[in-house]
Amino acid sequence: MNLSTRIERGLPQPPQRRWLEKAVRAALKSSKVEGVVGLTVVITSDASICELNRLYRGIDAPTDVLSFGNAAGEAQLPGADDAYLGDVVISYARASEQAAAFGHSVEEEIALLVVHGVLHLLGHDHEQADDRQRMWGVQDQALEMLGIQWRP
Repeated sequence: MNLSTRIERGLPQPPQRRWLEKAVRAALKSSKVEGVVGLTVVITSDASICELNRLYRGIDAPTDVLSFGNAAGEAQLPGADDAYLGDVVISYARASEQAAAFGHSVEEEIALLVVHGVLHLLGHDHEQADDRQRMWGVQDQALEMLGIQWRP
């Protein structure tokens, strides 16, 4: 796996790159992805994610996580030489607020958001009940690999 990370400066407790990598690996493993893939995880501010949400989704509000597939328009299937899946962008402020609301650590919330974002890059969705059940099952497996016992 080729993981690039960008973590905005000045965050109160920035996540460790090792933890982000572990979350990505859990998402890939729970999805049975083999081969070398590349992706970027960005931890940023509400203002930055709000701007991205407005530009790309037409929603002028912050959100917790956004996933952007590769520039070709859709993720290449794993197994291709160094397939670049895309980017996962996470709002640190949203992760922090959600962690406090649900009674777990910011680190665990960020791991959930990384897993969730990577699953979207791999083609999972949760708009329909059947798709949601499948995605949540794979997400639960990844969280279990990370030792996270609570359910979102």
